[in-house]
Amino acid sequence: MYSFPIDYVEPVFRPPSEARSLILPVTNGCSWNQCTFCEMYTQPQKKFRARKDDDIRQDIERAASAIGDVRRVFLADGDAMVLPTRRLLGILGELRQAFPGLQRVSSYCLPRNLARKSVEELAELREAGLGILYVGMESGDDEVLRRVNKGESYESTRSALEKIRQAGLTSSVMVLNGLGGMILSRQHAVNTARLCNETQPDYLSTLVVSFPQGEARFRAGFGDDFEPLTQPGLFEEIRLFLEHLELEKTVFRSDHASNYLVLKGVLGRDKTRLLQEVNLALTSPGAVPLRPEWMRGL
Repeated sequence: MYSFPIDYVEPVFRPPSEARSLILPVTNGCSWNQCTFCEMYTQPQKKFRARKDDDIRQDIERAASAIGDVRRVFLADGDAMVLPTRRLLGILGELRQAFPGLQRVSSYCLPRNLARKSVEELAELREAGLGILYVGMESGDDEVLRRVNKGESYESTRSALEKIRQAGLTSSVMVLNGLGGMILSRQHAVNTARLCNETQPDYLSTLVVSFPQGEARFRAGFGDDFEPLTQPGLFEEIRLFLEHLELEKTVFRSDHASNYLVLKGVLGRDKTRLLQEVNLALTSPGAVPLRPEWMRGL
């Protein structure tokens, strides 16, 4: 009976674009893990810890023996970049040795953990094989970030994305539509667009904030004035967000399972078309395909 060479601590998460990547856990859980909107690493077995070098090395060796060469590797779990640069360089070196055809290594990235890394360190990691960092911006509004206990600010995210750009790494940014509820919707959309404009990410995706395990934890932190956006409210917020975006060549995707309306394009080239699609969804819902509620289960 075949047994996969890596013994994962479930559940394991990765970005949709890493579907064909080898998932290599270098940490367990998330080094922050206090965001009230996130349920990814709340189980007891996902308590944060950095894995031992020997355990990571053995996983790489077993994967190379069982699978052969791979072209992409995703460093799990929630934020491999919390590891010291020295350790990350060692892991990247072992990956190159084990997989001669390796083309790209990627990782989730908390902005706070890049505060301890210089542009020069990030450039060294890029030269060693690190290619793309997935950054959960969630919002560019400081009040929204505070209410959801993100542990970040407009400035901390801006600084991290600027370092990524200066180091020559690719950035993929995630934003949460509806995170500010009805009361903070406008400032959430406008300030998030402002932060994106200032940092010009290579990739930008929007997801809709969702609560598969209920809203109690989120509401306890946000406050009694949280009212989730209706479907039209979500469309109005994404329209406001798009209207304020001034991006040059950012690949934009709003096609995650949580989204009712699928949007794809390059900003700013496709901004007018995308706004037309959102307006059509608002004024003539039957004229555009919308994801039914049962397909949005996460």
